[in-house]
Amino acid sequence: MQSTLSLSFSPSCSLRSNESLAFSPSKPLNLRFCGLRREAFAFSASNRVQVSTRRLSEKFVVASSSVTANGSPPKSFDYDLVIIGAGVGGHGAALHAVEKGLKTAIIEGDVVGGTCVNRGCVPSKALLAVSGRMRELHNEHHLKALGLQVGAAGYDRQGVADHANNLASKIRNNLTNSMKSLGVDILTGFGSIVGPQKVKYGKDNIVTAKNIIIATGSVPFVPKGIEVDGKTVITSDHALKLEFVPDWIAIVGSGYIGLEFSDVYTALGSEVTFIEALDQLMPGFDPEIGKLAQRVLINPRKIDYHTGVFATKIIPAKDGKPVSIELTDAKTKEHRETLEVDAALIATGRAPFTNGLGLENVNVVTQRGFVPVDERMRVIDGNGTLVPHLYCIGDANGKMMLAHAASAQGISVVEQVAGRDHVLNHLSIPAACFTHPEISMVGLTEPQAREKAEIEGFEVSIAKTSFKANTKALAENEGEGIAKLIYRPDNGEILGVHIFGLHAADLIHEASNAIALGTSIQDIKFAVHAHPTLSEVLDELFKSAKVKDRVSSPVSEPVAV
Repeated sequence: MQSTLSLSFSPSCSLRSNESLAFSPSKPLNLRFCGLRREAFAFSASNRVQVSTRRLSEKFVVASSSVTANGSPPKSFDYDLVIIGAGVGGHGAALHAVEKGLKTAIIEGDVVGGTCVNRGCVPSKALLAVSGRMRELHNEHHLKALGLQVGAAGYDRQGVADHANNLASKIRNNLTNSMKSLGVDILTGFGSIVGPQKVKYGKDNIVTAKNIIIATGSVPFVPKGIEVDGKTVITSDHALKLEFVPDWIAIVGSGYIGLEFSDVYTALGSEVTFIEALDQLMPGFDPEIGKLAQRVLINPRKIDYHTGVFATKIIPAKDGKPVSIELTDAKTKEHRETLEVDAALIATGRAPFTNGLGLENVNVVTQRGFVPVDERMRVIDGNGTLVPHLYCIGDANGKMMLAHAASAQGISVVEQVAGRDHVLNHLSIPAACFTHPEISMVGLTEPQAREKAEIEGFEVSIAKTSFKANTKALAENEGEGIAKLIYRPDNGEILGVHIFGLHAADLIHEASNAIALGTSIQDIKFAVHAHPTLSEVLDELFKSAKVKDRVSSPVSEPVAV
């Protein structure tokens, strides 16, 4: 149910440049897992989206009307950099700015840490840690194979909830203290832009900054027709509090949020029903990985599912009646059936939190809520002109809706502000789903790679290895899983790597770093891995790739998004 994210510029929003980022709009790619927009793939076609690639040394072209309407920028500044939003992206940018010697302030209207720390990545991993332990303790076959005998395992719901809350509090305090200790000013209040290089926070506090970064993140997206009461019909924000564990919960959307919560709820004893708008579960994953993951993560568990349907109306439980969910066929739009469950979790993706930012004061028009930016995260106004000294990172720009992507974008922006040009290669940013076992990925899926190859005229090859051949995995009695490499046999370029298995989220970084550094398979084959370790899964994967002896073309340059 998560919607595919894409950015389409109108002709007036095109930027003149000698370079362009192009794609074909005729065959939409499914990029739902990590929110990576189609521009990342730079497919050649007749219809092009023009994106500025001017060097930082060149002057910005600013419409004179914008300055007249919104006032002139101040001649002196309170700060070198002001960041609106103290989530993971804003925090990463702030720390890097201090390292670069910039006087920095960060504005937060809620709590430091943003979605990831308080309502996302961090508390969810605490719940998943519990679900992992519960699965181990309930898996008699697994324990018996290791020679272990364990009595009946149970859990204290409030204790589990406290573990998640305490972890979030600890990380939030760590982030706050790290900024304070480095001299970052933390300004409390909702931040908004009131003019060029001017920011308001709180009631009437105004600060000026040479450069401004918008890092306001996102909120759960709730489709029309769904009534959220925070008790029986909930979003991920509510679910992380674990106020109760329902006997039967419907999860709308089978992306990584839905999958992770299905792992938690089934481990704690709930039955789960997935509701997915597309024709298959986990549509954002590589199809081969998704098929295996369904066999392991869904089929053996107390999970059923409905695909090809919309949850067009959901009414919370009240007056002794259960939660009611009306399912409508995604193609015919006809009513299919009505489900009655104890609770419903809406996991249909996230929407940018950009309302009230004062973007109209610098002539910026959002696109479905997202702030339009170029490949250097520079904000583009309604006339297609770059807004001087204004940047947007993270979920608010929609390029890649992951916390670590926001942090990487923030660091990239600070590099530019400090005078060093930098363009982030989004195809090198990994993503992970922390189920048991885990799923991780970086780069292109096989269908995406083959489409790109067809357009650009190169061959694609696939290599695979199994966890069943790994000594460490077998010692853990966790041999279920595979690693998949998608590459070019003509030059050894790594196009994508996908892993399903024990600690997949940790293993993916060797591949992501190789893509980021432009390392070819020919070179990475000579890397040495400690034995016996799970890292040898990647070692065997790269060694099994067949690259032509005579390299015909160099590895392509990183894609700037």
